[in-house]
Amino acid sequence: MGLDGRKFHCPVELVIELISGKWKLLILRELMSGTKRFSQLQRSIPGITQKMLTKQLRELERAGLVRRKVYPEVPPRVEYSLTELGRSLEEIFEAMHRWGERYMKEMGTTRETFRESS
Repeated sequence: MGLDGRKFHCPVELVIELISGKWKLLILRELMSGTKRFSQLQRSIPGITQKMLTKQLRELERAGLVRRKVYPEVPPRVEYSLTELGRSLEEIFEAMHRWGERYMKEMGTTRETFRESS
């Protein structure tokens, strides 16, 4: 059993469900460097809307990967950070980074090539 009572056929399927989608991966990447406020996350992820960031953060929080801390101040201050479980994804991100660099080298592409085609 997994999320919302769903059955997963293998652990890879579960991981894909937890972190799939462009935005979740980018949010997790940003939080790897430390705690961030909502506005910091929104500024660091070009193209994400406030509504989408809120939705994705809630899903990551429900999955136990992100912690939301509200400070009793006026105006309220809210910070997001990775849980210990979320931080354990770092090795996956490092492997993805290494693989991406290898791919770009072997295919003769650059980061700019990908930006131009988006």
